[in-house]
Amino acid sequence: MYDTKPYFYGTGRRKSSVARVRVYQGTGVVTINGRSIDDYFGLDTLKLIVRQPLALTETEGKFDIVCTVAGGGVTGQAGAIRHGLSRALLKYDP
Repeated sequence: MYDTKPYFYGTGRRKSSVARVRVYQGTGVVTINGRSIDDYFGLDTLKLIVRQPLALTETEGKFDIVCTVAGGGVTGQAGAIRHGLSRALLKYDP
């Protein structure tokens, strides 16, 4: 579904984690490594970290986020996703 839609891309890094983040126009669905954010991160604080750039730019519910993340622990992965999402949102609106 997402293969043909235009998107904004950002790569995020934190410690030894690397995240590739794509931001599509949508309804606010966050998918990490093919799983929903609720399945991937058990702690609410990690979900909050991932969604911080959306809250800051007041774009919650406006984009679908699809990301692939590898390396490190869950906290580093959440930080890498936040970094990649921030970079993708900068491409959307500098």
